[in-house]
Amino acid sequence: MLATPEDVAVEVDAVTLADTDPAVLADPSIVEAIRRANRANLLHWAEANVRDPGAPVAPNLGPEVVNVARDMVRRGIDAVTLDAYRTGQNAAWRLWMALAFRLSTDPDELSELLDITARSIFSFVDATIAGITAQVLRERERLTRGTHAERLEVVTLILEGAPIAQARASTRLQYALDRDHTAAVVFSDSADPDQGVLGRAAEALAQAAGARAPFSVTASASSLWVWIPGAAGPDLERVRAAMEDLPGTRIALGTTDHGLAGFRRSHLDALTTQRLLHRTPDHVRLASYAEVQVVALATQDEERAREFAERTLGDLADAPSDLRETVRTYVREGFSASRTAEQLFTHRNTILNRLGRAEDLMPAPLTGRTVQVGVALEVVRWLGTR
Repeated sequence: MLATPEDVAVEVDAVTLADTDPAVLADPSIVEAIRRANRANLLHWAEANVRDPGAPVAPNLGPEVVNVARDMVRRGIDAVTLDAYRTGQNAAWRLWMALAFRLSTDPDELSELLDITARSIFSFVDATIAGITAQVLRERERLTRGTHAERLEVVTLILEGAPIAQARASTRLQYALDRDHTAAVVFSDSADPDQGVLGRAAEALAQAAGARAPFSVTASASSLWVWIPGAAGPDLERVRAAMEDLPGTRIALGTTDHGLAGFRRSHLDALTTQRLLHRTPDHVRLASYAEVQVVALATQDEERAREFAERTLGDLADAPSDLRETVRTYVREGFSASRTAEQLFTHRNTILNRLGRAEDLMPAPLTGRTVQVGVALEVVRWLGTR
Protein backbone atom coordinates (compact mmCIF):
# COMPACT_ATOMS: atom_id res chain seq x y z
CA MET A 1 0.00 0.00 0.00
CA LEU A 2 2.87 2.35 0.77
CA ALA A 3 4.29 1.70 -2.70
CA THR A 4 1.17 3.17 -4.33
CA PRO A 5 -0.66 5.14 -1.62
CA GLU A 6 -2.36 7.37 -4.19
CA ASP A 7 -4.41 4.40 -5.46
CA VAL A 8 -6.03 4.10 -2.04
CA ALA A 9 -6.19 7.84 -1.38
CA VAL A 10 -8.13 8.57 -4.58
CA GLU A 11 -10.81 6.07 -3.60
CA VAL A 12 -11.04 7.46 -0.06
CA ASP A 13 -11.26 11.01 -1.45
CA ALA A 14 -14.15 10.00 -3.68
CA VAL A 15 -16.31 8.63 -0.85
CA THR A 16 -15.44 11.29 1.73
CA LEU A 17 -16.24 14.12 -0.70
CA ALA A 18 -19.31 12.48 -2.24
CA ASP A 19 -21.81 13.67 0.40
CA THR A 20 -19.95 16.76 1.58
CA ASP A 21 -21.85 20.02 1.89
CA PRO A 22 -21.79 21.93 -1.46
CA ALA A 23 -20.49 25.02 0.34
CA VAL A 24 -17.41 23.02 1.32
CA LEU A 25 -16.91 21.61 -2.17
CA ALA A 26 -16.99 25.16 -3.55
CA ASP A 27 -13.92 26.09 -1.48
CA PRO A 28 -10.75 24.63 -3.06
CA SER A 29 -8.71 25.20 0.10
CA ILE A 30 -10.95 22.97 2.21
CA VAL A 31 -11.21 20.31 -0.51
CA GLU A 32 -7.40 20.18 -0.69
CA ALA A 33 -7.21 20.08 3.12
CA ILE A 34 -9.58 17.08 3.20
CA ARG A 35 -7.43 15.31 0.61
CA ARG A 36 -4.28 16.04 2.63
CA ALA A 37 -5.95 14.70 5.78
CA ASN A 38 -6.95 11.49 3.99
CA ARG A 39 -3.39 10.89 2.84
CA ALA A 40 -1.96 11.74 6.25
CA ASN A 41 -4.25 9.20 7.95
CA LEU A 42 -3.50 6.43 5.45
CA LEU A 43 0.26 6.93 5.69
CA HIS A 44 0.16 7.30 9.49
CA TRP A 45 -1.59 3.95 9.91
CA ALA A 46 0.43 2.06 7.28
CA GLU A 47 3.82 3.34 8.44
CA ALA A 48 2.99 2.53 12.07
CA ASN A 49 2.27 -1.08 11.09
CA VAL A 50 5.53 -1.32 9.17
CA ARG A 51 7.40 -0.16 12.27
CA ASP A 52 5.50 -2.38 14.70
CA PRO A 53 3.13 -4.82 12.96
CA GLY A 54 -0.18 -5.32 14.72
CA ALA A 55 0.56 -2.97 17.62
CA PRO A 56 -2.05 -0.32 18.51
CA VAL A 57 -1.68 2.76 16.29
CA ALA A 58 -1.73 6.13 18.05
CA PRO A 59 -4.41 8.55 16.85
CA ASN A 60 -3.36 10.94 14.11
CA LEU A 61 -3.85 14.46 15.45
CA GLY A 62 -1.36 16.20 13.19
CA PRO A 63 -2.04 19.60 11.57
CA GLU A 64 -3.55 18.10 8.40
CA VAL A 65 -6.28 16.41 10.45
CA VAL A 66 -6.87 18.96 13.22
CA ASN A 67 -7.07 21.90 10.80
CA VAL A 68 -9.84 20.27 8.77
CA ALA A 69 -11.89 19.77 11.94
CA ARG A 70 -11.35 23.38 12.93
CA ASP A 71 -12.38 24.61 9.48
CA MET A 72 -15.58 22.57 9.58
CA VAL A 73 -16.51 24.01 12.98
CA ARG A 74 -16.11 27.50 11.58
CA ARG A 75 -18.56 26.58 8.80
CA GLY A 76 -21.01 25.02 11.27
CA ILE A 77 -20.85 21.58 9.63
CA ASP A 78 -18.39 19.72 11.82
CA ALA A 79 -20.59 16.60 12.03
CA VAL A 80 -19.69 15.97 8.38
CA THR A 81 -16.05 15.54 9.40
CA LEU A 82 -16.80 12.62 11.71
CA ASP A 83 -19.16 10.96 9.21
CA ALA A 84 -16.42 11.23 6.57
CA TYR A 85 -14.06 9.22 8.79
CA ARG A 86 -16.46 6.29 8.81
CA THR A 87 -17.07 6.36 5.06
CA GLY A 88 -13.34 6.73 4.46
CA GLN A 89 -12.61 3.84 6.81
CA ASN A 90 -15.03 1.60 4.90
CA ALA A 91 -13.48 2.47 1.54
CA ALA A 92 -9.94 1.87 2.82
CA TRP A 93 -10.98 -1.45 4.34
CA ARG A 94 -12.47 -2.69 1.05
CA LEU A 95 -9.29 -1.80 -0.80
CA TRP A 96 -7.16 -3.38 1.93
CA MET A 97 -9.10 -6.65 1.64
CA ALA A 98 -8.72 -6.67 -2.16
CA LEU A 99 -4.97 -6.15 -1.77
CA ALA A 100 -4.72 -8.92 0.82
CA PHE A 101 -6.48 -11.42 -1.47
CA ARG A 102 -4.07 -10.56 -4.30
CA LEU A 103 -1.11 -11.32 -2.04
CA SER A 104 -2.22 -14.64 -0.55
CA THR A 105 -4.68 -17.47 -1.13
CA ASP A 106 -3.92 -19.23 2.16
CA PRO A 107 -7.20 -19.06 4.15
CA ASP A 108 -5.48 -19.29 7.55
CA GLU A 109 -3.02 -16.54 6.69
CA LEU A 110 -5.78 -14.33 5.30
CA SER A 111 -7.97 -14.90 8.35
CA GLU A 112 -5.21 -13.88 10.73
CA LEU A 113 -4.16 -10.88 8.64
CA LEU A 114 -7.69 -9.52 8.22
CA ASP A 115 -8.56 -10.08 11.88
CA ILE A 116 -5.49 -8.20 13.11
CA THR A 117 -5.75 -5.36 10.61
CA ALA A 118 -9.52 -4.94 11.10
CA ARG A 119 -9.01 -4.40 14.82
CA SER A 120 -6.07 -2.11 14.11
CA ILE A 121 -7.90 0.07 11.57
CA PHE A 122 -11.11 0.37 13.57
CA SER A 123 -9.26 1.17 16.80
CA PHE A 124 -7.11 3.76 15.03
CA VAL A 125 -10.14 5.51 13.51
CA ASP A 126 -12.02 5.41 16.84
CA ALA A 127 -9.07 6.97 18.66
CA THR A 128 -8.59 9.62 15.97
CA ILE A 129 -12.30 10.53 16.01
CA ALA A 130 -12.16 10.87 19.81
CA GLY A 131 -9.21 13.25 19.51
CA ILE A 132 -10.94 15.27 16.78
CA THR A 133 -14.14 15.47 18.82
CA ALA A 134 -12.20 17.02 21.68
CA GLN A 135 -10.67 19.52 19.25
CA VAL A 136 -14.13 20.33 17.84
CA LEU A 137 -15.48 21.08 21.33
CA ARG A 138 -12.52 23.38 22.08
CA GLU A 139 -12.98 25.21 18.80
CA ARG A 140 -16.72 25.69 19.35
CA GLU A 141 -16.02 27.15 22.78
CA ARG A 142 -13.39 29.49 21.36
CA LEU A 143 -15.69 30.75 18.61
CA THR A 144 -18.54 31.53 20.98
CA ARG A 145 -16.21 33.91 22.82
CA GLY A 146 -15.13 35.84 19.70
CA THR A 147 -16.53 37.89 16.82
CA HIS A 148 -15.17 35.67 14.06
CA ALA A 149 -18.17 33.35 14.12
CA GLU A 150 -20.63 36.23 13.59
CA ARG A 151 -18.57 37.76 10.78
CA LEU A 152 -18.26 34.42 9.00
CA GLU A 153 -21.99 33.81 9.49
CA VAL A 154 -22.90 37.14 7.85
CA VAL A 155 -20.42 36.64 5.02
CA THR A 156 -21.81 33.15 4.40
CA LEU A 157 -25.37 34.53 4.26
CA ILE A 158 -24.31 37.09 1.66
CA LEU A 159 -22.45 34.51 -0.42
CA GLU A 160 -25.44 32.17 -0.35
CA GLY A 161 -27.68 34.94 -1.64
CA ALA A 162 -29.79 35.20 1.53
CA PRO A 163 -32.16 38.20 1.74
CA ILE A 164 -30.09 40.31 4.12
CA ALA A 165 -30.29 44.11 3.89
CA GLN A 166 -27.08 45.81 2.75
CA ALA A 167 -27.13 48.35 5.60
CA ARG A 168 -27.69 45.66 8.24
CA ALA A 169 -24.94 43.47 6.80
CA SER A 170 -22.55 46.44 6.77
CA THR A 171 -23.28 47.16 10.43
CA ARG A 172 -22.74 43.57 11.51
CA LEU A 173 -19.54 43.24 9.51
CA GLN A 174 -18.29 46.75 10.34
CA TYR A 175 -17.41 47.02 6.66
CA ALA A 176 -19.23 49.36 4.25
CA LEU A 177 -20.78 47.36 1.43
CA ASP A 178 -22.19 50.31 -0.57
CA ARG A 179 -19.01 50.79 -2.60
CA ASP A 180 -16.67 49.04 -5.03
CA HIS A 181 -14.53 46.18 -3.80
CA THR A 182 -12.30 43.44 -5.10
CA ALA A 183 -12.43 40.00 -3.52
CA ALA A 184 -9.41 37.75 -3.14
CA VAL A 185 -8.54 34.38 -1.69
CA VAL A 186 -5.15 34.41 0.03
CA PHE A 187 -4.03 30.83 0.57
CA SER A 188 -1.20 28.39 0.98
CA ASP A 189 -0.74 24.84 -0.28
CA SER A 190 0.80 24.00 3.09
CA ALA A 191 -1.32 22.07 5.60
CA ASP A 192 -0.29 24.38 8.44
CA PRO A 193 0.84 27.74 7.05
CA ASP A 194 1.97 30.77 8.99
CA GLN A 195 -1.23 32.76 9.56
CA GLY A 196 0.85 35.90 9.98
CA VAL A 197 2.17 35.56 6.43
CA LEU A 198 -1.36 35.18 5.06
CA GLY A 199 -2.39 38.29 6.98
CA ARG A 200 0.54 40.27 5.59
CA ALA A 201 -0.46 39.23 2.08
CA ALA A 202 -3.96 40.60 2.68
CA GLU A 203 -2.45 43.86 3.91
CA ALA A 204 -0.22 44.01 0.82
CA LEU A 205 -3.33 43.72 -1.36
CA ALA A 206 -4.91 46.67 0.44
CA GLN A 207 -1.77 48.78 0.07
CA ALA A 208 -1.58 47.93 -3.64
CA ALA A 209 -5.13 49.27 -4.02
CA GLY A 210 -4.49 52.41 -2.00
CA ALA A 211 -6.83 51.22 0.79
CA ARG A 212 -6.17 51.60 4.48
CA ALA A 213 -6.95 48.02 5.43
CA PRO A 214 -8.50 44.85 4.02
CA PHE A 215 -11.66 43.20 5.29
CA SER A 216 -11.02 39.50 5.82
CA VAL A 217 -12.36 36.36 7.44
CA THR A 218 -10.51 33.13 8.13
CA ALA A 219 -12.05 30.64 5.72
CA SER A 220 -9.85 27.70 6.67
CA ALA A 221 -6.54 26.93 8.32
CA SER A 222 -4.80 27.66 5.02
CA SER A 223 -6.90 30.44 3.48
CA LEU A 224 -8.31 33.91 4.06
CA TRP A 225 -11.27 35.44 2.24
CA VAL A 226 -10.40 39.06 1.61
CA TRP A 227 -12.19 42.13 0.22
CA ILE A 228 -10.34 45.30 -0.74
CA PRO A 229 -12.31 48.56 -1.08
CA GLY A 230 -11.69 50.82 -4.08
CA ALA A 231 -12.78 51.23 -7.69
CA ALA A 232 -9.37 50.55 -9.24
CA GLY A 233 -8.54 47.28 -7.54
CA PRO A 234 -5.01 46.24 -6.50
CA ASP A 235 -2.03 47.06 -8.73
CA LEU A 236 -0.86 43.56 -9.70
CA GLU A 237 2.78 44.55 -10.16
CA ARG A 238 2.89 45.97 -6.62
CA VAL A 239 1.29 42.77 -5.33
CA ARG A 240 3.84 40.59 -7.15
CA ALA A 241 6.67 42.63 -5.68
CA ALA A 242 5.25 42.30 -2.16
CA MET A 243 4.85 38.53 -2.58
CA GLU A 244 8.62 38.13 -2.91
CA ASP A 245 8.74 38.49 0.89
CA LEU A 246 5.72 36.23 1.52
CA PRO A 247 6.96 32.68 0.92
CA GLY A 248 4.44 29.93 0.25
CA THR A 249 1.54 32.35 -0.28
CA ARG A 250 -0.73 32.41 -3.33
CA ILE A 251 -3.44 34.91 -4.24
CA ALA A 252 -6.53 34.49 -6.43
CA LEU A 253 -8.25 37.77 -7.34
CA GLY A 254 -11.86 38.29 -8.34
CA THR A 255 -13.31 41.16 -10.34
CA THR A 256 -13.90 44.67 -9.02
CA ASP A 257 -17.64 45.09 -8.45
CA HIS A 258 -20.10 47.26 -6.52
CA GLY A 259 -22.35 46.83 -3.51
CA LEU A 260 -23.69 43.75 -1.80
CA ALA A 261 -24.19 41.84 -5.06
CA GLY A 262 -20.68 42.80 -6.18
CA PHE A 263 -19.25 41.60 -2.85
CA ARG A 264 -20.71 38.17 -3.66
CA ARG A 265 -19.92 38.08 -7.40
CA SER A 266 -16.32 39.12 -6.90
CA HIS A 267 -15.81 36.42 -4.28
CA LEU A 268 -17.24 33.72 -6.55
CA ASP A 269 -14.87 34.89 -9.29
CA ALA A 270 -11.97 34.68 -6.83
CA LEU A 271 -12.95 31.10 -5.93
CA THR A 272 -13.04 30.18 -9.63
CA THR A 273 -9.56 31.66 -10.03
CA GLN A 274 -8.34 29.75 -6.98
CA ARG A 275 -9.62 26.44 -8.36
CA LEU A 276 -7.51 26.96 -11.48
CA LEU A 277 -4.50 28.15 -9.47
CA HIS A 278 -4.64 24.89 -7.52
CA ARG A 279 -4.13 23.05 -10.81
CA THR A 280 -0.97 24.95 -11.76
CA PRO A 281 2.59 24.56 -10.44
CA ASP A 282 3.23 26.44 -7.21
CA HIS A 283 5.50 28.96 -8.96
CA VAL A 284 2.31 30.53 -10.37
CA ARG A 285 1.43 32.45 -7.23
CA LEU A 286 -0.90 35.23 -8.40
CA ALA A 287 -3.77 35.19 -10.87
CA SER A 288 -6.82 37.33 -11.54
CA TYR A 289 -10.22 36.34 -12.86
CA ALA A 290 -9.56 38.48 -15.94
CA GLU A 291 -6.69 36.11 -16.81
CA VAL A 292 -8.65 32.89 -16.36
CA GLN A 293 -12.22 33.84 -17.35
CA VAL A 294 -12.06 32.23 -20.78
CA VAL A 295 -10.50 29.07 -19.35
CA ALA A 296 -13.10 28.94 -16.56
CA LEU A 297 -15.88 28.97 -19.16
CA ALA A 298 -14.10 26.53 -21.48
CA THR A 299 -13.31 23.99 -18.76
CA GLN A 300 -16.74 23.50 -17.20
CA ASP A 301 -16.50 20.11 -18.93
CA GLU A 302 -12.83 19.32 -18.34
CA GLU A 303 -12.73 16.15 -20.39
CA ARG A 304 -14.09 17.82 -23.50
CA ALA A 305 -11.87 20.86 -22.95
CA ARG A 306 -8.79 18.63 -22.89
CA GLU A 307 -9.94 16.85 -26.05
CA PHE A 308 -10.46 20.21 -27.77
CA ALA A 309 -6.97 21.37 -26.74
CA GLU A 310 -5.31 18.16 -27.93
CA ARG A 311 -7.13 18.21 -31.31
CA THR A 312 -6.34 21.91 -31.82
CA LEU A 313 -2.69 21.83 -30.79
CA GLY A 314 -1.64 18.36 -31.87
CA ASP A 315 1.92 17.59 -30.75
CA LEU A 316 2.34 21.16 -29.48
CA ALA A 317 0.19 20.22 -26.47
CA ASP A 318 3.05 18.06 -25.11
CA ALA A 319 5.93 20.15 -26.47
CA PRO A 320 8.34 22.09 -24.25
CA SER A 321 6.55 24.84 -22.36
CA ASP A 322 8.63 27.63 -23.96
CA LEU A 323 7.13 26.82 -27.36
CA ARG A 324 3.56 26.95 -26.04
CA GLU A 325 4.24 30.14 -24.07
CA THR A 326 5.72 31.79 -27.16
CA VAL A 327 2.63 31.04 -29.26
CA ARG A 328 0.30 32.06 -26.41
CA THR A 329 2.09 35.39 -25.97
CA TYR A 330 2.25 35.92 -29.76
CA VAL A 331 -1.54 35.57 -29.98
CA ARG A 332 -2.11 37.85 -26.96
CA GLU A 333 0.26 40.49 -28.40
CA GLY A 334 -1.68 40.75 -31.67
CA PHE A 335 0.72 38.57 -33.71
CA SER A 336 3.66 40.93 -33.19
CA ALA A 337 6.96 39.07 -32.94
CA SER A 338 8.67 42.20 -31.59
CA ARG A 339 6.22 42.70 -28.73
CA THR A 340 6.32 38.97 -27.98
CA ALA A 341 10.12 39.18 -27.73
CA GLU A 342 9.82 42.11 -25.32
CA GLN A 343 7.30 40.28 -23.13
CA LEU A 344 9.43 37.12 -22.97
CA PHE A 345 12.79 38.95 -22.74
CA THR A 346 13.97 37.00 -25.77
CA HIS A 347 15.54 37.97 -29.10
CA ARG A 348 13.08 38.42 -31.98
CA ASN A 349 14.86 35.80 -34.11
CA THR A 350 14.46 33.26 -31.31
CA ILE A 351 10.74 34.03 -31.22
CA LEU A 352 10.45 33.50 -34.98
CA ASN A 353 12.32 30.18 -34.73
CA ARG A 354 10.03 28.99 -31.92
CA LEU A 355 6.92 29.99 -33.88
CA GLY A 356 8.17 28.01 -36.86
CA ARG A 357 8.82 24.93 -34.72
CA ALA A 358 5.40 25.28 -33.09
CA GLU A 359 3.65 25.48 -36.47
CA ASP A 360 5.38 22.25 -37.52
CA LEU A 361 3.91 20.50 -34.46
CA MET A 362 0.33 21.70 -34.97
CA PRO A 363 -2.10 19.81 -37.22
CA ALA A 364 -2.94 22.99 -39.16
CA PRO A 365 -1.41 26.49 -39.55
CA LEU A 366 -2.05 29.17 -36.96
CA THR A 367 -3.53 31.51 -39.58
CA GLY A 368 -7.33 31.42 -39.44
CA ARG A 369 -7.34 29.46 -36.16
CA THR A 370 -6.01 32.02 -33.73
CA VAL A 371 -9.04 32.02 -31.43
CA GLN A 372 -9.11 28.23 -31.17
CA VAL A 373 -5.35 27.98 -30.66
CA GLY A 374 -5.38 30.77 -28.06
CA VAL A 375 -8.12 29.09 -26.02
CA ALA A 376 -6.46 25.67 -26.36
CA LEU A 377 -3.15 27.06 -25.07
CA GLU A 378 -4.89 28.64 -22.07
CA VAL A 379 -6.58 25.31 -21.28
CA VAL A 380 -3.22 23.48 -21.34
CA ARG A 381 -1.56 26.24 -19.31
CA TRP A 382 -4.09 26.00 -16.47
CA LEU A 383 -5.11 22.32 -16.61
CA GLY A 384 -1.97 20.71 -17.99
CA THR A 385 -2.09 17.65 -20.22
CA ARG A 386 -3.27 14.17 -19.41
